[in-house]
Amino acid sequence: MKKILIIRFSSIGDIVLTTPVLRCLKLQVGAEIHFLTKQSFKGLLENNPYITKIHTIEKSVKEVMAQLQNEQFDFVVDLHNNIRSIQTKKALSKPSAAFKKLNFHKWILVNFKINKMPAEHIVDRYLDTVEAFGIRNDNKGLDYFIPAKEEVQTSSLPESHQKGYIGFVIGAKHFTKQLPVEKIISICKKINKPIILLGGKEDAARAEMIERAVGENIFNACGKYSLNQSASLIKQAIKIITHDTGLMHIAAAFKKEIISVWGNTVPAFGFSPYLPDPNSSIVEVKNLSCRPCSKIGYDKCPKGHFKCMMEIDEQAFML
Repeated sequence: MKKILIIRFSSIGDIVLTTPVLRCLKLQVGAEIHFLTKQSFKGLLENNPYITKIHTIEKSVKEVMAQLQNEQFDFVVDLHNNIRSIQTKKALSKPSAAFKKLNFHKWILVNFKINKMPAEHIVDRYLDTVEAFGIRNDNKGLDYFIPAKEEVQTSSLPESHQKGYIGFVIGAKHFTKQLPVEKIISICKKINKPIILLGGKEDAARAEMIERAVGENIFNACGKYSLNQSASLIKQAIKIITHDTGLMHIAAAFKKEIISVWGNTVPAFGFSPYLPDPNSSIVEVKNLSCRPCSKIGYDKCPKGHFKCMMEIDEQAFML
């Protein structure tokens, strides 16, 4: 048996995307899996049966370095590959493998619109990092395990939403990944089914605007539920509409039918929903000369017109 440390410090989506690596190492190699991440993301992994122990930091790996050294790992799998993870590997001085980020390929795509990215999802590239163990992709997709105490009962929802609803993830880390509020309102008015708005506290003000404009068809859950509770609402939804964000990957873990909306980023970066329901779709404005304008996102459109979201076809959301 091997004792293996997996490193991925953040964020929600990236950590969920590592779960096939954990499962395959555990079930196919019999490894004892430890995971190093930030304290704020511990809840994503606490209920994962393939992990023996989670090590967390607030700011620096120095906080847990003595603990990590005492574990005497056989191997370190670096799925973050940044300065912090490189320093961790150096301090542990154990055999290791690191995920290849392909930052130069992304730079070429962003700056010259030349796509040299491999036609391979990031999950498969994560799995390539541990190919020396002889594991194979079991094609079971992503994992997400919700603690029983955080499962949301549909009976606690408004009566109008207890027999089924559409989940609409309205937020994203960057402005240029988000549909404008007026666009979301217009889409919601065209959907003839109950809708639950999903997101964090930072999305609450936008959600209230949407709720006021659309009316009783909307239940605003933004900022009112924990991440695991939001995952439970996603799990029970008929369908999920979402931006390129962490909750999109949680929806993919539950094999939901997903309509994913792409603004300044593109699926070619390798972060599209992984093995979701076959009826899932990607909605984007193709052939814009300015897209992608970033591998991550901006607080405002660099060109000022925001065509990548303003010109999204609303008919693509008709259910």
